[in-house]
Amino acid sequence: MAGFKKKARRQKRTIVFIDESGLSTRPTRARTWAPRGQTPLLHETFNWKSLSIIGGLALWRFYFQMHKGSIKGPQVIEFLQHLQRHIPGKMLILWDGAPIHRSLLVKNYLASNRRRIVVEPLPAYAPELNPVEYMWGHLKTHEIANLLVTQAWELSFEATAALRRMRRRPSIITACYSRAELWP
Repeated sequence: MAGFKKKARRQKRTIVFIDESGLSTRPTRARTWAPRGQTPLLHETFNWKSLSIIGGLALWRFYFQMHKGSIKGPQVIEFLQHLQRHIPGKMLILWDGAPIHRSLLVKNYLASNRRRIVVEPLPAYAPELNPVEYMWGHLKTHEIANLLVTQAWELSFEATAALRRMRRRPSIITACYSRAELWP
């Protein structure tokens, strides 16, 4: 990771970690509190409606977009355009080797923006190096754990509210960098 930091500093680029994740209307179960002797029960609807999130972490700022269904090339390009509107100057994007990142559509977009966006892949099978993975973990196991919803729009509403709360808490972002051992 030191090489990426040096490259970004030398070229005056903002480092942005990017990752995608999925959410489902089926709750992520987590330990919770209940009165003594009364086991808490979650009444699931057994729906399997899903959403996908793409997010980027740039130093102390967290950006995200939510999409119905799975993330594909057009959604990745839309998110990169979103980042370009919000992050001034040049960027160094660090992401995994997912097939959507290597798609022809994304490659062509990156080639047309090579002065502003440079991409470096993270090592294979190393999700622990991407602090965005820890953001997703915190979202699912703390912020929306045990959330019971029946519709995708309810999940989107609750997850967006949780992500906005997380964005306002620098201690969460700091913890994600620390867990990834990438203290900026």
